[in-house]
Amino acid sequence: MQTFFNEDQLLEPDFKRSNEVLRACVHCGFCTATCPTYQVLGDELDSPRGRIYLIKDMLENNRVPDQKTVKHIDRCLSCLACMSTCPSGVHYMHLVDHARAYIEDKYKRPLFERLLRWALVKILPYPTRFRLALLGAKMARPIARFLPDPRLRAMIAMAPKQVPPVSRNDDPQSFVPSIARKKRVVLMTGCAQRALNTDINDATIRLLQRLGCEIVIPQGQGCCGALTHHLGKTTESHAAAAQNIRAWQSEIDHGDLDAVVINTSGCGTTVKDYGHMFRDSDLAEEAAQISKLTMDVSELLMQLDMPDLEQKNIKVAYHAACSLQHGQQIKTFPKTLLQKAGFTVLEPADPHLCCGSAGTYNLMQPEISSQLKTRKVANLEALQPDIIAAGNIGCMMQIGSGTAVPVVHSVELLDWATGGPQPAALRAGHASHGDGIPRLR
Repeated sequence: MQTFFNEDQLLEPDFKRSNEVLRACVHCGFCTATCPTYQVLGDELDSPRGRIYLIKDMLENNRVPDQKTVKHIDRCLSCLACMSTCPSGVHYMHLVDHARAYIEDKYKRPLFERLLRWALVKILPYPTRFRLALLGAKMARPIARFLPDPRLRAMIAMAPKQVPPVSRNDDPQSFVPSIARKKRVVLMTGCAQRALNTDINDATIRLLQRLGCEIVIPQGQGCCGALTHHLGKTTESHAAAAQNIRAWQSEIDHGDLDAVVINTSGCGTTVKDYGHMFRDSDLAEEAAQISKLTMDVSELLMQLDMPDLEQKNIKVAYHAACSLQHGQQIKTFPKTLLQKAGFTVLEPADPHLCCGSAGTYNLMQPEISSQLKTRKVANLEALQPDIIAAGNIGCMMQIGSGTAVPVVHSVELLDWATGGPQPAALRAGHASHGDGIPRLR
């Protein structure tokens, strides 16, 4: 694609990068075949190719974004399926991230929308605040149907029936391995996940201990910055990321560190991009090192001696989170690990399409999100599974709100299969084995 940025624009790192991304695009349109919003809406401007044209026009002309452009950019899930499909290697993620930051800087949204976005930024990345908000949402459920804005109704609907108690495993500390130490790793405990489901980090710690890892929960780590980053809030997202870089760098300075392990794939995609985010800052070297050390938990588990276990009479439908399969290009590891653990792994139709969660997307674009959830749940339930497994808390909450089949993190199943407790979602008695509880056999 031919571009016409001026010399002053190209001196700015984000414009320079967007120019590189745009020039790689050859207008082929392969991306439209795998774009969830194009599949639902059928509008060229709600496809990656259409959005690329809108972004190019907006950035090249340094113009104030108009409502039409903002609408179509806001509708993008950032699922990155287009990047998996693109034969030209167009790095759409960096382009749309720049567009969102540009819009945030140049465009004045309606007051109510500004307030909603402000609330998300001030609540979701902070576990204690998020817990309080979830409790408030539970109390507001009786009046939810009377609220005029569907986004408010979506925010109330996302609250789980029970908010789990705080897990002290998320506090700064170290966990010694159960066998001779093979690796020393940092576990990023996240932010929203610590409020919504504390079992995931607990299961990860037990499993990694069992396989010979010393696990460090560093002082000072927090939200990865993804939630604010995808809202175009660069100042907030970079501040959160910088805090993590410094916390993890301190652990590197204190001794060998083999990996920064992340069990929420949306966070992993962002942390792996820290090197790009800080490429022109004082933290460039440290950020690049952190990006190289960052691993999804499935990547680390593939390096450890996960045992081949006896086959179980349990069917697991595996949902591939977009941030894992497209953002990090990890497609087979979770399925391989579940198969090694003895589960029968099933894959739904259209596994490349998003479930509609996408960070805050299900809150800000509830209508489109709901259509994508309905499609995803139908494809998963068509497999008649005992359990649905995923590797991202957002997907788990989204899918779980639309099905009676228990939804668990892959790590919870691996922990259970290797000696850990049965996942709480299975103890709730939704599965189909006799008394409703799948049995390990």
